[in-house]
Amino acid sequence: MPHFSQIMRDLIIHPEDSTKDFLSKIYAPLTNKTVIRGGICKSVLPKLIESHDRVLMLGHGSPYGLLNVGKFSDAGSYIIDDSMVSTLKNKTNSLFIWCHADEFVQRHGLSGFYCAMFISEVGEAFYYGFDDVDWHMIDKSNARFVSVVSKYLNEPMERMYQK
Repeated sequence: MPHFSQIMRDLIIHPEDSTKDFLSKIYAPLTNKTVIRGGICKSVLPKLIESHDRVLMLGHGSPYGLLNVGKFSDAGSYIIDDSMVSTLKNKTNSLFIWCHADEFVQRHGLSGFYCAMFISEVGEAFYYGFDDVDWHMIDKSNARFVSVVSKYLNEPMERMYQK
């Protein structure tokens, strides 16, 4: 793993979806990045993952991976799934931000920063029984989340967990 004072080459896999565009603020300050929002074949991803120091994966997902919202050819339902695990195991400082990413990461013994259920829309809040939530609260929560993750993104993983 490169030292964090070195310039890292970051691969961002963030399927294009207006409901998850707010997550782009997490990686906006990064300078040496390749952002993939769609338009490539899933079969190209392992080589891209290997050629970068860190992988940030953001969007809609499930315990089975990061969902393909129709922008990646040959991907099926998921752009990141079990087929990418062997390549991702070589990355110790990845970022997994999608609903239930914790289950995916833990099941496969991957390492990095990840989240569990991430309520980022009013419909999700209602589904999980939070009836008193509105868009203002969700927007505020989303903004705080991306602010904190962006602030500590370049900290070594062990320091992120101490904050």
